Amino acid sequence: MLKIEFLGSGNAAGVPVWGCRCSACLQAQTDPGKRRRGASLAIHTDEGVTLVDAGLTDLAERFSFVSVKRILLTHFHMDHVQGLFHLRWSEEARRIPVFRPDDPLGADDLYKHPGVFEFQPPFKPFDSVEWPGFRVVALPLIHSRETFGYLISNGNYCMAYLTDTAGFPAETLNYLQRYPVDDLVLDCSEPPRESMPRNHNDLNAALDLWRQSGASRLWLTHISHRLDCWLEHSGATLPEGVAVVTDGMLFEIEEDCVSQKLIVEISRKG
Repeated sequence: MLKIEFLGSGNAAGVPVWGCRCSACLQAQTDPGKRRRGASLAIHTDEGVTLVDAGLTDLAERFSFVSVKRILLTHFHMDHVQGLFHLRWSEEARRIPVFRPDDPLGADDLYKHPGVFEFQPPFKPFDSVEWPGFRVVALPLIHSRETFGYLISNGNYCMAYLTDTAGFPAETLNYLQRYPVDDLVLDCSEPPRESMPRNHNDLNAALDLWRQSGASRLWLTHISHRLDCWLEHSGATLPEGVAVVTDGMLFEIEEDCVSQKLIVEISRKG
């Protein structure tokens, strides 16, 4: 069994945005199901938990030390790594490996004082590694810092988790077109705009990338309050096969022993 849990689906500001009185933020202040924390994943297998990014500051309350087997970082912007800063001071003897893109600066003094974290040699584009229950491939993205997305696969199932990107490098798009992707989880920070936003996709760009990739389904993540407001008030509907990630969403993937067809169950918490 492979379970992929969406710990957060928001951009760096999250929803609600501090001080904002837009309808999305007002709803999120009273309805926990409308809130968005920083985009991140927890991959659950029989072995334990693999975190994809660590921007949340309550990871110690969510996961025991023994359950976390490794951490994959997409990049070193603070909203994706800030949760590591106090966790590193654990006095446990075991070291937790951290996999990352090649960013010599890292974030603040994490490289100098990693504590219980053991930073691994940086991934190169399209490096792949297999762990108990799943395999990942590092896919280069377009962002203001060196950034990877990750292709997560188990048996016949494949998810591409590609957050914090503005478009795709040609080699990443070519890779996605060669390998069937069931679920494309893609950065879509902004509603439709006349020009491409810097560092992130708007809805127009996200839909275009999905269609070019050939993925079966598109899930929008790294959502801003501006996109939430547009979805609420524009009257527009998303195309069939396109949906918005919510915090706490859980994908459960298993292979049916009889038919050998993949079963994907999706549940939403809250």
